[in-house]
This record gives sequence, C-alpha cells and structure tokens, in this order.
Amino acid sequence: MKTIALSVAVVVVFASVSGAARDRGDVPAPRIAGPQEVEVVAAYLDPTTQAPVVILRGKRDKRSFPMVIGPAELNAIALPLNGVTPPRPLTHDLFLTLFGRFKISLRRVVITDFRDDIYYAALYLQSSAGDVTLDARPSDAIALALRAGVPVLVEDRVFDKTPAPGLDPGSRRPSI
Repeated sequence: MKTIALSVAVVVVFASVSGAARDRGDVPAPRIAGPQEVEVVAAYLDPTTQAPVVILRGKRDKRSFPMVIGPAELNAIALPLNGVTPPRPLTHDLFLTLFGRFKISLRRVVITDFRDDIYYAALYLQSSAGDVTLDARPSDAIALALRAGVPVLVEDRVFDKTPAPGLDPGSRRPSI
C-alpha cells in the first residue's frame, strides 16, 4: 500500500513540476505525431508571379504552406472549392464516377512528402476486394478529395520541409 501511495505521489509531483515548467516555456508541449487534416484555404493565381497556388492549413496546429500547381489543376481545385459543378464531368469527376460504378470509395488523401521540390501524395481507396493505396500528384489528390468530401491530410514532415509562409510561392516552382 505504501508503494502505491509513493508511486502516486511521485507521479503527481512530476506532473505538476513538468506542467509548471511547460507554463514557463522551459519544456515544449509534446507534438502529436502523424498526418494532420488540412483545410484547403484558397486556390488562386499569385498576383506577383502569376503562378497558380493552393494554400493548405493544418486543422491541428494551424501551420500553412503554399503549393505551386499547374493551371489545369488550379481549375480542378477551384471549382469544387467554390461550390461550382460543371455542366459536363471533368477528369476528376469521371474518376469518381468510375470508382462508384466499381464500388470503390475514396477514403482520404495524404500528402506524404516534399523532396527535391516535388510533392508526393497517396490516395486511400476501399473496395470489397480490400484496401488499396495509389501514388498520386497532390493537386489531383486534392481535387478528388474536394469532390468526394473526404479528408485531405498532410504529414508533419511536409510542413517541416516546405518554404515558410510569406515567402513568394512562385520563387520556387515545385513540381506537382
């Protein structure tokens, strides 16, 4: 019984000391690992460079970054982002129609990495035959996710590697 009481006392003291240290800023709060869901904040032509850009902001920690994309991908993201449905299906609409006809559902998309100025992403699909992960360009993944109403997630390492917000997104033209 004394051992349990002593263990509880040590835990309580440690928790209060580490909390006080964190409040003073001495010890940073632990970071939650893993991908975080992002909001697609905007898709636009940068007024300075005329480069098409999409802005993603993390829902967990509010970090954001610009991603330079192509003009066709800008259109593919901007339409659903603004609630516009084209009169005829575009490529991403066609893919979702095919998925539906073959009983495949898009569950989520994850932007997985940023290496050598290239972003990488994966589509997570589910079917009666099992789960499938496909490599995809992030801009296509975002366009599909917006149309399907599924989460877009970004790995923490992508936030860590991308240029800081406020830098001219067109000055580095990463591949999509």
